[in-house]
Amino acid sequence: MEAVALASELTRAIPGLRGTLQAEAPTAPLSWFRTGGPAEVLFTPADEADLALFLAGCPAEIPVLVVGLGSNLLIRDGGVRGVAIRLGKAFAEVTVEAGNRIRAGAGAPDVKVARAAAEAGIDGLTFLRGIPGAIGGALRMNGGAYGGETADVLVEARALDRQGRAHLVSKAEMAFSYRHCGAPADYIFTEALFEGLPGEPEAILAAMSAITDARSATQPVNTRTGGSTFKNPPGRKAWELVDQAGCRGLRIGDAQVSELHCNFLINHGKATATDIEALGEEVRRRVRETSGVELEWEIKRVGNVDVSR
Repeated sequence: MEAVALASELTRAIPGLRGTLQAEAPTAPLSWFRTGGPAEVLFTPADEADLALFLAGCPAEIPVLVVGLGSNLLIRDGGVRGVAIRLGKAFAEVTVEAGNRIRAGAGAPDVKVARAAAEAGIDGLTFLRGIPGAIGGALRMNGGAYGGETADVLVEARALDRQGRAHLVSKAEMAFSYRHCGAPADYIFTEALFEGLPGEPEAILAAMSAITDARSATQPVNTRTGGSTFKNPPGRKAWELVDQAGCRGLRIGDAQVSELHCNFLINHGKATATDIEALGEEVRRRVRETSGVELEWEIKRVGNVDVSR
């Protein structure tokens, strides 16, 4: 189905939508790599009820992809078939609750949640300062950094399934493991409830500042990058394996393995998603040859390789 026709069909099929449907929407602005072809349709829901209405009315055969801040995402050059759902400001609210708890929308930046917790004297969420993404992504991949991870502080999450039905998911039901969540793949997280420990705001803010300084000193934070590219294999560090394979600074076109931290890939401006993915696969090949370790992608790669579609 042509993109414009698909958008029109969805508009007719789901009366009452308050969010926006955009046909042939550019996706490069949605990804920190700034690459990727268009989405057939981009839907930005007005709120959770609007998202539920859309999911209930969207035919099951139309694929959907959820996009948050796009920090851990590589959208391929052929674009995204079906519907990309962008959880924007309507899902970014953060509130402090009794009992050292923080409630955050799935679109809320991790750093915003960390700061709200710090200012409220809630300790234990400082690690979120080191994750350049949104809460939805942290839930889906058990995001972690600097000695902490989402599983440590989550109480429960709220999600909608592909039919638009709401679910309250306990931490046990999330079935967390390293960079993995075992909740059903079709769940779209909309909100999370976290619980920390009582602490002193000044001390927590100082710890956050230390994380900020450490990231600036050791990671290419001011570049077009997707964050950590590969998961750490059991008992090993991905960056060390990449470095030992001689890949620090390796380039394919404008795509490069960061010289500062070689578990980061960088787009110097004109790299395509194909360039970036090819570079990552070359790194994996060299690591496999030199160490026998099969690196697993941490960055989520989505969309079509074929630009002609």
